[in-house]
Amino acid sequence: MTPFFLLFLGLIIGSFLNVVICRLKTRESIITGRSKCPFCRQTLRFFDLIPVLSFVFLRARCRYCRKKISWQYPLVELFTGTIFLLGWFEFPGSYLALLSFYIFSAFLIIIFVYDLKHYLIPDAVALPVLVAALVLNLLLGRSFFNLLLASVLVACFFLCQFLISRGKWIGGGDIRLGLVMGAMLGWPAALLALALAYIVGAVVGLTLIVFKKKKLDSPVPFGTFLTLATLVTLLWGQEILNWYLASVGL
Repeated sequence: MTPFFLLFLGLIIGSFLNVVICRLKTRESIITGRSKCPFCRQTLRFFDLIPVLSFVFLRARCRYCRKKISWQYPLVELFTGTIFLLGWFEFPGSYLALLSFYIFSAFLIIIFVYDLKHYLIPDAVALPVLVAALVLNLLLGRSFFNLLLASVLVACFFLCQFLISRGKWIGGGDIRLGLVMGAMLGWPAALLALALAYIVGAVVGLTLIVFKKKKLDSPVPFGTFLTLATLVTLLWGQEILNWYLASVGL
């Protein structure tokens, strides 16, 4: 495999992830049925669906009704392509580790975008990836006890917040996402992802409040920060942990 091929593959997978994200909301099958414009419902042809290029050539408008195409489509495609490239460089020599990373990343991207748009983490995504994470990590030789410990601790952390706040701070989807984070990362990497998510979430939240885009009591799609932190930890978690331990003299 070459970097160019992986970039191209990532763009195609990103296009498919867009389909999944859209059809999760409409509850349409992700396997059958042609892609259609969400406005005029015109069936799209193959040259309307070329990753990134169709968006550029059509100038971000539907060929048939001229309604604006969401920037979600090219951004997800480009991000997925970039992630596929980064994975190639970060997981050399192990095709199973690389494949696992690609599968984890695909699910995380779906959760990120869906939660950002709808403030919801669908069980149809969280539960399958939980099983996939456990199976793939066990095949990679990870300790089942370590994965189970991380899943339970992170999920219980969110469950406590859910119970204390009566669902105002954390949603049920975040608890299930906690299970997924633990199954993907194990311990202590899951703790690092938690810390990163809260740091980034606090910075973004305060920035939005300062610029009056959000209020202090406004809901925040926290799953977006959790998925992003998990993705960063999958890529560079060990390097970040080594840097932190060195900086504190451990």
